[in-house]
Amino acid sequence: MSDVPGAPADLLRSLTRAERLLSRRLGAVLADDALSIEAWRVLCLLSDGQGHPMSEVSAEASLPPGTLTKLVDQLVDRNLVFRRIDPVDRRRIRAYLTARGRREHARLDERVRASLAELGVEQAADLISHLDDLIGRLDPARQREHADASGPHR
Repeated sequence: MSDVPGAPADLLRSLTRAERLLSRRLGAVLADDALSIEAWRVLCLLSDGQGHPMSEVSAEASLPPGTLTKLVDQLVDRNLVFRRIDPVDRRRIRAYLTARGRREHARLDERVRASLAELGVEQAADLISHLDDLIGRLDPARQREHADASGPHR
């Protein structure tokens, strides 16, 4: 892409290529269970047991709201996810994993981790940390959250 190693175009190309190849690899792992990468992202987000508003699930899964609704409907039909009205803001719907969804997530998480281990991704935590830092610098919403959390500047 560029004659200069480390140019911004190289970073974009490398990140895009890595995401596509990783998605293809994990997609093959998940295909045995007829689960898409997008569904996997939803299960991973919900695996913390906290329940999440559908708007947050949409953003984290990188899916438009209508597409997410169809996907969550499919996960509900498979008894992996359930929805409830948010007890604090009754206008919002929160999604949660069912008991079966928690078991399936744990089982699939082992398979995904084994697939990644085959790649020799021992420094995954370091890579994730660097990528999260980059995301934080690029995402205006995260920049505002960080500024709000650190208080007023002098």
